[in-house]
Amino acid sequence: MLHITSLDDGIEIFKALGSDVRIQILNILLENSNMSMKDLAARLNITNGALTGHIKKLESCGLITTSAESVVHGNQKICSVHWDRIIIDLEKQVGDENVYNTEVKIGHYSNYDITPTCGLASSKALIGEVDDARYFEHPDRYNAEILWFTNGFVEYVIPNFIPGFQKITQISITMELSSEAPGVNSDWPSDIEFYLNDKPLGCWTSPGDFGDVKGLFTPTWWPENWNQYGLLKLLVINRKGTFIDGLKISDVTINDFNFDYRSNIRFKLGVDENATHKGGLTLFGKSFGNYGQDINVAISYTPMTEDEI
Repeated sequence: MLHITSLDDGIEIFKALGSDVRIQILNILLENSNMSMKDLAARLNITNGALTGHIKKLESCGLITTSAESVVHGNQKICSVHWDRIIIDLEKQVGDENVYNTEVKIGHYSNYDITPTCGLASSKALIGEVDDARYFEHPDRYNAEILWFTNGFVEYVIPNFIPGFQKITQISITMELSSEAPGVNSDWPSDIEFYLNDKPLGCWTSPGDFGDVKGLFTPTWWPENWNQYGLLKLLVINRKGTFIDGLKISDVTINDFNFDYRSNIRFKLGVDENATHKGGLTLFGKSFGNYGQDINVAISYTPMTEDEI
């Protein structure tokens, strides 16, 4: 997912999308996951030279990625869509709000309660044994770059180092998520619940556990029949409610918490054992999946009034 917060930031994307041919390319790749340059050119009925310019434009702004694949007579370039969703958010910050950005490592959870199937791994190796929840206590879990479980939750403390005498007006959290199926299964829905300081924020249903292609950042040693990548989701809690990728999932607002510079902020996500779709959860860090990030957090804040101090 790509989140555009200003028109200036989106200029190159808008230029790339301002072509019927490039829109056709994206639609074809969305239908087929990936395709060689040769097959794309044949499908579009244009020359390889004409296609190359369009591919370079789409790749330069991050809309697609290309990779070389060995074939009998040499190498061929394979194209695939990079961003699964583009969100354009043009709402301006109110007043003199500022933003504090931080990130939370996948293995730095402060609390958990999970059931198998489950496991963790660093960028180099599995941590302990799979399907043994005890290893979620292992000291090496701080190096975890991926974790997965069927039921339960993991909880993180979000660093709150906004300046003194400020109140929090919005919290935005981005993370790469998928379901957790035995092996992989792209049609494996899972109701993933989100909480802030134990207050339910709402639910997002993950469509599946993806393993059709290798994740862009997933290590080469990782088994091919295990989770390869997820979907990048943007969770926003502001004065208007709680949103996933711009779609409202609850009426819980940031005002319900009265967060300020002194507040402890705990973020929890998991799958309830009574969920309609009990398909587990996989959380990807920088060394796994398609997005090369941990749990990224942006906290918007503004000065407190005299009464609030």
